[in-house]
This record gives sequence, C-alpha cells and structure tokens, in this order.
Amino acid sequence: MMMTNKLSPSFSGALRTFAYFPSNGTHYMVEGIDYLSLYGQEPRAIEQVYAIFVNVIELDKEGTVLNSQCAQKRATDYLRAYCDPTYIATLAYEDWETARHEPRGIVCGVANPILTTCILNL
Repeated sequence: MMMTNKLSPSFSGALRTFAYFPSNGTHYMVEGIDYLSLYGQEPRAIEQVYAIFVNVIELDKEGTVLNSQCAQKRATDYLRAYCDPTYIATLAYEDWETARHEPRGIVCGVANPILTTCILNL
C-alpha cells in the first residue's frame, strides 16, 4: 500500500487565505491595481501568481508555514508588475520561484489509480 502525506493545516490555511483575498479583489498588497479581469481573460497570469506563492512558501518539519507574508509578497509583486509595467519587484525572480510544476496525479491523460478510486467513490 502506498503511503501518502496530506498538506498541513498550516499550509492549507495559508493557501486558502491567499486564494481568498486576491480572488475577491481585497488583498492589501495589490490595493489599487485592477487585476480581477485577469481571472477570465488571462488565466496564465493568475496561474503564475499561485505558482510563485507555492514555490516560495516554506514549511518546517511539522508542516508549519514559516514565511507566508514573504510568499504573498513575491506573488503579489508579480501580479502588480504584470498589471503595471512601471512597477519593478524589489528582487528579480529566480527560475525556481516561477517554475510551473506538472501535476503528478494524472500522467499522459491516464489517471492515478488512487485518484480514480477516490473519484469513483464520490
């Protein structure tokens, strides 16, 4: 039987909170920036914002988030710069920050058997 790990409540909470505020237009780090239209018109920009957030966030051995504010800042700086070409992030983005990793649950269009079992049992 394959062992699996679940995301920690700390990470889940950090991601949920980060997802909520930009999605409803109230994240204080991008106040005054008109970005909500990107959700329907340029989803790759929003995808990049989330990729940066999850690539930058760090967890300790127990799964406690160590740098949520930093991860949010890097992600929202990208969003701000995307919408306002005159804005320049304090630090240039490194490749590891902007990497878009492929999901592992589905490979070449074939679902993971565990994932398939979960879906079939819904």
